[in-house]
Amino acid sequence: MPLPRGYVADGNYDSDCTTLQQHAEGPEAENLRFCEDATFWEHYDADGIVVERPVILSCDAGRRKWNTVMGPLHDAEPRGSLWLYVPERPHHKSAMPSRSRAHPIILANYPSDHDFHPLGIAIWPSHGGNSSNLFVVNHARQRTVIEQFLLSPNKPTEAVHIQSITSPYFLSPNGLALTSPTSFYVTNDHLMTRRLPGLLGHILPEIESTLALPLAFVLHVTLNDFSPNRDSIASIQFSKMFTSFPNGIALSPSGEEVAIACSPMGQVGIFRRDLVTNALTPKYTVSVPFLADNVHYTKERNGQASLIVAGHPNFPGLKKIAIGETGAVAPSWVVAVVPKAGDNRTPQTTFDLDTPTSAASRVTKDGVEWTLKTLFQSEGDEDNGGFGASSTGLVDPDTGALYVTGLYAREGAIMCKRPHLRRSKEVY
Repeated sequence: MPLPRGYVADGNYDSDCTTLQQHAEGPEAENLRFCEDATFWEHYDADGIVVERPVILSCDAGRRKWNTVMGPLHDAEPRGSLWLYVPERPHHKSAMPSRSRAHPIILANYPSDHDFHPLGIAIWPSHGGNSSNLFVVNHARQRTVIEQFLLSPNKPTEAVHIQSITSPYFLSPNGLALTSPTSFYVTNDHLMTRRLPGLLGHILPEIESTLALPLAFVLHVTLNDFSPNRDSIASIQFSKMFTSFPNGIALSPSGEEVAIACSPMGQVGIFRRDLVTNALTPKYTVSVPFLADNVHYTKERNGQASLIVAGHPNFPGLKKIAIGETGAVAPSWVVAVVPKAGDNRTPQTTFDLDTPTSAASRVTKDGVEWTLKTLFQSEGDEDNGGFGASSTGLVDPDTGALYVTGLYAREGAIMCKRPHLRRSKEVY
C-alpha cells in the first residue's frame, strides 16, 4: 500500500508542518540539509522544572560524497554542521537566540585540519544554568571518533571543543546514549566497514548488512576527567555483542531500560539495564514496519515513556537517493512504541487504524508489552511537497510538537506543531 504525500498524527500535514530550513536565515541556511540525528537539550531551573527545550541537529550537506556507512568515500573536505532550533516558549525570557528559528552552532577551538562529519549526537541536560557536555560521533577522514564539546546556555550557539575521543574499539560508531555527563553507550554498526581497502570495503559491509550478520556490538564508555596529559577513556565495556547493524540507541527516562535499533531486521531490542554495571539483558523485541534508524524516548503525562522510532520503509529507494539517482525518492515513517496498560495484553493483528497506511499492513501483530501508533508518513517526493529519508523522530512532551530529520532530505528536518493533539491523552 503506497504512503501518502504527507501525514502527521493529530495534525494537518499541509498547514502544521514546516521544514527547518525555512526557519534558517543567512548564508549558512543551505547547509541545514541531510540531517541524521536530533536531540532535545533540556534546561532545568533550580526547582527541577524544564524551562527550555531547544533541539540540536547533526547535518552534513556533503553526505552524498562522504558516507562511511552507505558510501561513497569520495570527498571528506566539506564539513558537516550542528544546528540549534529554538521553539516558541511564551512568557519566558532567557539567553536563547531568536525563537522559531534554526541557528548554526559555531565549533569554537575546533582543530582547523580536522574533518567534521556528524552522525549520532547526545547532550547532558543543563541544571541551573550550568554548561552541558555534548558528544558527537564524527565520521572523519582517517577514522571515526567521538567529539566532546561544552555548550553553555549563555552562549547556546557556540560549542567549545574539548577533545577527540579515540579507541581501537571504535570501529564504526553510530548512535549515542548518555548515562552520565561523562559516560555513554555507543553502537558500532558494523564489524566490516567501508574503510577496508579496495573491493573489500565495497563488498564485505554489503554482505554484513544484506545477510544481517550478527557481527557488530555496543560499548559502554566511561571517561576520565579531562586533562591534556591523561587518557580520555577510563574504561570500556562490551555491553551487547553479536548484533546485526545496531544503529540508534536510547536510554529510558528511568535509566532502567535501553532501546537499540536493529536496522536490517526491522526491529528494536528493548533491554534491561543494570544501573551499577551497565550490563544489558534482553527484555523484549519490537517489530516496526521499516528499517529502524534512530530511537528516542519521550516522557508521558501518565509517567510512562513511549519510544519514538524513525526509519526507512524502502531501502532500495534510500540507496538510490544516496547516489543521486534522478527521480529517486526515499519514503519516511515514524512510529511511537506505546506500552500496553491493563490486563488485556494479547497481541493484536488490528492496530494503528488512524493512519493512511497502518503499521499492521507490514507488522503481523503487536506485542504483549507494546503496540504501535504511526506519527508521521511521507512517500518522500520532495519535489511534490513530501519529506524523505526519515532517520530521527522527537516528540516534545509539553507541546506534542513532532520533529523528524531526513538523512538525505534537502531541507534537513521537518517540524509539525500538531495543534489537534488530544491533551487528555498521553503525548506521543
